[in-house]
Amino acid sequence: MLRPFTAADAPAFAEYRSDPAVARYQGWEAPFTLAQAEEFVRDVAESDPAAPGWYQYAVEVGGVLVGDVGVGLHENRMQADIGYTLATAHQGRGYAAEAVRRVLAHLFEVRGLHRVSAECDARNERSARLLTRVGFRQEGHRVQSTWLKGEWTDDLLFGLLAEEWRAGRP
Repeated sequence: MLRPFTAADAPAFAEYRSDPAVARYQGWEAPFTLAQAEEFVRDVAESDPAAPGWYQYAVEVGGVLVGDVGVGLHENRMQADIGYTLATAHQGRGYAAEAVRRVLAHLFEVRGLHRVSAECDARNERSARLLTRVGFRQEGHRVQSTWLKGEWTDDLLFGLLAEEWRAGRP
């Protein structure tokens, strides 16, 4: 289930974002404190998913918060960036792919977006495979383009158009 974050999600959110394996390719540092999680949840609760900027959806399975999917809506409201995080204990079960597909369906079919983009650290092979599996095409590979956690990393760039989604919806 995709849903808005609630204050009750902060402890579980802090826990999976504190996992070094989860944080490895992400822009935050582990540990991710409860105070950081509470602030994040408050900020998301005040934001509008239809407004330009980032909005994070909670991913719940069986009443448990297992991850999140973020949508960065561009100012033109016709395109967005997407990102996702899943707790280690819940990876490899298809939850992230299902959540990303649901967000894509909403963005393309309900909100009428033209394009959704994603990028990931080139070392994060599982994330790159997930993006391909849900319909994205790899559009680029930027070599040593991001300074992250004390090292230069490569970025893989992905894109998906609404017409591609409609033609080959996975």
